[in-house]
Amino acid sequence: MKSSPSSRWSVGDVAGRFGLPTNVLRHWESVGLLFPQRDAAGRRRYGEDDVVRVAVILRSKASGMSLDQIAHLLERDMSGRHEVLQAHLDDLDRRMAEMQHSKAMTEHALRCSAHDISTCPRFRAEVIDVLDGFPAPDVEHSHGRVPANALRMS
Repeated sequence: MKSSPSSRWSVGDVAGRFGLPTNVLRHWESVGLLFPQRDAAGRRRYGEDDVVRVAVILRSKASGMSLDQIAHLLERDMSGRHEVLQAHLDDLDRRMAEMQHSKAMTEHALRCSAHDISTCPRFRAEVIDVLDGFPAPDVEHSHGRVPANALRMS
């Protein structure tokens, strides 16, 4: 898609550019996220600002935002925007912490020599928050001694 101040693209052009079905763009328009102009024949014509909005919607959806949250992000009236965005940031922080746990668990599993990874104390330590505080004794492991309190919620 070449960009110039007077560029206008069809719904098919924009959908193809982003790998979307055209009905997705039409839906986003119906819920007030997009506002493409119409040509003399009534066909949607997307300008550069519309294409940027599509990119913002896609990035926001990829981060876990709902269409309602995205509407708040993109609306001109800022009422409620900060609350919605703060809630989304809080959710991102929670999900990033979950991903850090998952990454650490996966990295350990990749290096661990335990035959049954679920019996490895260090591997189990990565799911301790899910185990809900089941007690465990101190154990010896090829990676060193793992204290019981490392395997329990504090």
